[in-house]
Amino acid sequence: MGTPSFAYAVLVKLADYLDVVMVVCQPDREKDRKGNYIFSPCKSFAIERGIEVFQPSKIREEYQKILDVKPDIIVTAAYGQIIPKEILDFPKYGCINVHASLLPKLRGGAPIHHAIINGESKTGVTIMYMDEKMDAGDIIAQKEMPISDNICLDELYSELSLLGRDLLIDTIPSIINGTNKRIRQDEKEVTYGLNITKEEEKVNFANSSVNIHNQIRGLSSIPGAYAMLNGKRMKIYHSSLTEIDSTKEAGTIEDIKNDGIYVSTKDYLIKLVDIKLEGKKRCLVKDFINGIKKEDLIGEKFR
Repeated sequence: MGTPSFAYAVLVKLADYLDVVMVVCQPDREKDRKGNYIFSPCKSFAIERGIEVFQPSKIREEYQKILDVKPDIIVTAAYGQIIPKEILDFPKYGCINVHASLLPKLRGGAPIHHAIINGESKTGVTIMYMDEKMDAGDIIAQKEMPISDNICLDELYSELSLLGRDLLIDTIPSIINGTNKRIRQDEKEVTYGLNITKEEEKVNFANSSVNIHNQIRGLSSIPGAYAMLNGKRMKIYHSSLTEIDSTKEAGTIEDIKNDGIYVSTKDYLIKLVDIKLEGKKRCLVKDFINGIKKEDLIGEKFR
């Protein structure tokens, strides 16, 4: 049970290891320019392998098809819906979740985003039994990895999906033969990494440059951090820290060079490198400034 690319890495490996009888995904939502639905990575793989696909809008109400295939074990990874007790209690070997954090830290739907945004130095994956509460089940296995200072969401997402894939395959034999660990989570240590809100996407340049940099890389490329410039939304996908003191009000463009737009913050200038202005294509700043007068933007302020 899973939908995005994080789940895809797990599914591909799992399908070579066990007999996958059904893939459960979120309903198709995205469309291409011709109006055709874009299938999720997991659905596309299932179709290629001839595996049955089930896409309930509300799994709490539509789950009988899952019980009908009589699964011995259910594996979930970034599925996106709360799974009802009727499913959790059914499989012989339980419902197993691959979660992209070191639980009980960062329960929720966006643990990878928040690990970067929070400036964490490490993260990891947890293989766990599912229960009715969000990411609160017993831990079976964990593996950690460092978070480098400049890694972005897309890169960490990919690395954690492979880490989770491999840890799951290493752990499944112990689950099936009953020799696995079962560690209860310490509720006193719980933190949350809930789905990103619209408010969390907007950059406040009154914050420190490090916090802004972490926000930008923690949201890149989906959904993407943004700020408003002259009434237009500018998405910011990549930034760099500098040691240049800010001399203007926070959010003011102090300089523009081929390598970036230098913006004042609470402390140092932050350099915006990869951007997309509303109505324009995503590009590096060196391409953005072609055909515009840099002088017209220097001194302008992000809102």
